[in-house]
Order: sequence, then C-alpha cells, then structure tokens
Amino acid sequence: MIKQLFISKRPFEPSPFRMLISYIILGLWAFFVIFILYWLVITAFKIQPDVDNGPRYLPFVDFQPRLDAWHYLLVEAGDKFVSRPFINTLVVGILSAVGSLLLGACASYALTRFEYKPKLGLIGLFALCVLLSAILIVVGLPWPAGVVIGLVVFFILAQTLGRRFTRSLGNNDIAFWLVSQRMLPPVAVIIPIYVMFQQLGLLNTQTGLIIAYTAAHLPLAVWFLRDYFHGIPLELEESAFIDGATRYQVLWRIILPLSMPGLVATFLIVLVFAWNEYTMALFLSGADTQTMPLLIAAQNATRGPQWWNISVLVTIMIAPIIVLAIILERYIAKGILVGAVKG
Repeated sequence: MIKQLFISKRPFEPSPFRMLISYIILGLWAFFVIFILYWLVITAFKIQPDVDNGPRYLPFVDFQPRLDAWHYLLVEAGDKFVSRPFINTLVVGILSAVGSLLLGACASYALTRFEYKPKLGLIGLFALCVLLSAILIVVGLPWPAGVVIGLVVFFILAQTLGRRFTRSLGNNDIAFWLVSQRMLPPVAVIIPIYVMFQQLGLLNTQTGLIIAYTAAHLPLAVWFLRDYFHGIPLELEESAFIDGATRYQVLWRIILPLSMPGLVATFLIVLVFAWNEYTMALFLSGADTQTMPLLIAAQNATRGPQWWNISVLVTIMIAPIIVLAIILERYIAKGILVGAVKG
C-alpha cells in the first residue's frame, strides 16, 4: 500500500504522493494570495482603533464593520475626490490598452508573415532627423515646421546617401528592438518626454497620458502576440488565398477568430500595466487628470498611513480588474497556453 503511493499508474500522471504535495503547495499559495485580498477588504471596513489595536480578522467577531472610511472618501471629501481619478484611470487605461493591442497586433502579424530588410544606415539617418526636429522644437520653432524640416532633411539624405548603405536588419532584429524598449526604465526618459509634451501642449491631458501609455506598453503586446501568431498555421491563410480570399478577408475571418484568446489575454495584461502606471502619470498629469495610483500615493503622503482609507481606494481600484479577469478567464487561459506549444 505504501509503495503504491509513490508509483504512477500512467506514464504522464504523477504519483498520488506527488499529487498530494502539489495540492498542498498550491493550496498554501492560493491561501496566501486570497488572504491578502481578504485583509485588504476587511481593513476598508475598519476604523482607526480596529487597525491600531492589533490584528483583527473576523468581522462581527473581532470587530464591528463600519462605513466611516467609505463615507469620508465618497461623501465628505467631495463627489469628485475619487470619481474623477477613477474615471481618468478607466478612460486612459482602456484606450491605451486598446491602442497598444491594435498596434501590437498589426506589428506582430507583420513580423510573422512578411520579411523586412530595412537598411541600418537609413534608420540611423531617420533617428538623426528626429533629433534635429526635436532640437528645433525645443529652441522655439513651431512643431509642425520642425517636423517638416526633419522629414525634408531625411528625404534628401536618403536619396543621396541611401545607396551607399548595404547592411540591413531582419524581422528578428526588429522584434528584439521593439521588445528591448521595455527594458529601459521610464524614469530614464521621462524628462525628454515631459519637455516634448510640454511643447506639444499635452501635459495634464488624457490624450497625453494615452499616447505615453500606448508607447510604453506597445512592446508587451508585440512580445506576447508575436509568439501567438507564430502558432497559427500559415497553411490556413494559403488555402484561403487559393480560394480567392483577399488579405483583409483572411485577417477578418480566419486570423481574428483564431487569435481572439491571445488578443484578450494580451489586452488584460497590458490593461493591468496601464492601470497601475505611476511614474508617467506623476510627471505628465495634473489635478484634472490625476489617476488612482497618484491618489493613493497622495493619500498616504499627506495624511500619513491611514490604512483604512487606503484600503478603500485600493479596493475601488482593483475591483474592475478582478471582475474583468473573472469574466474573461476562459479566454485568458487559452491565450496563455496556446503559445507554449510549438511544432
């Protein structure tokens, strides 16, 4: 009997003892994760003595739930104290996630289906022209004129020097460059972004935050979706082309339905990053475009660590993401696992 606990009945099935150990580890981890959420929620219904007088875990047993923190933040502090940052977070997070998803899906599909060979020298010239346009805008030239001058200079240099460049990049190089942008910490580039947005009049606007968030999280969408599109057989598209379908018909009727789980999973992951973004929001937003992470940080800095108030704000902030993840759970599971199987 004891030996049977350590013997697998099937080649790819773990033994009962290993299954027991696995369930224990998973159970402990699930308890740890759920307990954090439970502690957050019950703290939102406490008052200061309940928090200061030691750990109290059971409502109506260890403490009496109160709505004081909810009433203070949602009523006494003003009707826009929480609603305005929440709406800003909702609008900026969803629109930037959709933008990153659309651009990332197009880039990922193109990198898996088409072959690109851009010349390295032309890329360097374009970067220099962009730098020239930025310098002209900073010194006081109107930004439309700076952009036009940069494009004209690039066109002239490309026509005269472009033929001398021979070294080119491939799809893998382009994909690596896109993904490598995520390796750069936002604080390293936030000052140039701030100056550029100041010149363009995009500071303290939802449009500016959407553009910045979309650019920052685009590498994540490319990273996830490129592997996913690699898993879709190319023969399906070739068969559709033979039957007379156009490229857009193939995208709409074949690629889009097959990639829906990957698109949903990528959207939710990018949305979480945009929802929790702090550094860019700190520099690029103002009183009218403040987001929930900034509100929570300000609540902690100006009034001290009042955990009951902070717990209310965090609960309001994470509730939509949790509900959305529960609704889209079956798509998320498929989207994460499909790209793991190759061949």
